[in-house]
Amino acid sequence: ILPTGWMAAENAQIEPGDTVAVWGCGPVGLFAVQSAFLMGAERVIAIDHFPHRLELARKFGAETINFEQSATYDALMQMTGGIGPDAVIDSVGLEAHGMFVDNAIDQIKASTFLGTDRIHAIRQAILACRKGGRVSMPAVYGGFVDKFPLGAVMQKGLTLKTGQTHVQHYLPGLIDAIMEGKIDTTFLISHRMPLDQAPEGYRMFHDQQNEVTKIVLKPGQ
Repeated sequence: ILPTGWMAAENAQIEPGDTVAVWGCGPVGLFAVQSAFLMGAERVIAIDHFPHRLELARKFGAETINFEQSATYDALMQMTGGIGPDAVIDSVGLEAHGMFVDNAIDQIKASTFLGTDRIHAIRQAILACRKGGRVSMPAVYGGFVDKFPLGAVMQKGLTLKTGQTHVQHYLPGLIDAIMEGKIDTTFLISHRMPLDQAPEGYRMFHDQQNEVTKIVLKPGQ
């Protein structure tokens, strides 16, 4: 997860003084927040709707937007003087939730085999990014999508980078960064449970996303 968040920030080509917006405050998004600051971002704006996850983002220095309380695009424009973030990171992916029109349409298309993914987060990230900005997509998308704002990518001159994480490439340096206290990983594990309670752990992870970040299952407990 940590290499994924780091590569997400690296793909955003962050420059000193940048404003970076991160969609999703799950483990990948929270590591992307920390990584963006380490790479020189002046401001990081984290977007989610779970209060505890937004609190964790603020702990790492991010400003936050609760998309259930504010219109994300409008809030980002207000926070960036109408320009948009220099770089955006989609850490949400194909299972984006929320009562949004495009999400409902995507769900209908998926159920009728006219599409596969809900792409609300990446649509929003592309539309919010400033002209000439960078779009990083560590989030997983599985197949065919509809209403992808390709025209905005071209007209705004955006750079889009994505791909599976090069874990082995990044891990040695990240372990050093952890040992030097530059990256905090202690927030990640919210629960520890015996292996025979794995079904309950998966239920918790599904149903209690505000409280649960990651669960470690220990055999023999």
